[in-house]
Amino acid sequence: MVVLDAGPLGLATNPTASPTNHECNRWVLALLAQRNRVVLPEIADFEVRRELLRVQKTAGLRSLDLLKTALEIAPITTAAMLQAAQFGAEARRRGQPTATPDAIDGDVILAGQAVTLDTFGEPAVVATTYPGRLARYVAARDWRTIG
Repeated sequence: MVVLDAGPLGLATNPTASPTNHECNRWVLALLAQRNRVVLPEIADFEVRRELLRVQKTAGLRSLDLLKTALEIAPITTAAMLQAAQFGAEARRRGQPTATPDAIDGDVILAGQAVTLDTFGEPAVVATTYPGRLARYVAARDWRTIG
């Protein structure tokens, strides 16, 4: 199971259409064609959508909405938020938070979602552009190395 972080999701839906955007979009489509379970956590959708709305990128929003129709959507559940709170508390106790004390930490929410998705014995790997920040919570790899 591949869980998309906001990095690859933003790349795959960016209407700018750079070579990296095309590569990421082809990668997502190849995963789907190979019948991989590709999951879009609501927190990743929120992060990408918030930025597209902020900069008024309607083409990007259309692309995001279209891609969502092909992906499995993972809602933010109570179980995911409880796990996220645990991850965030442990990180802050160790002095290694992934967000400022007053911020909602999207990384721990995404990690909480990924961990709670492992319901069929199929471990989740988070596809991201920065695996280091998520790897302390869940299996995370650069999206280019998955597939």
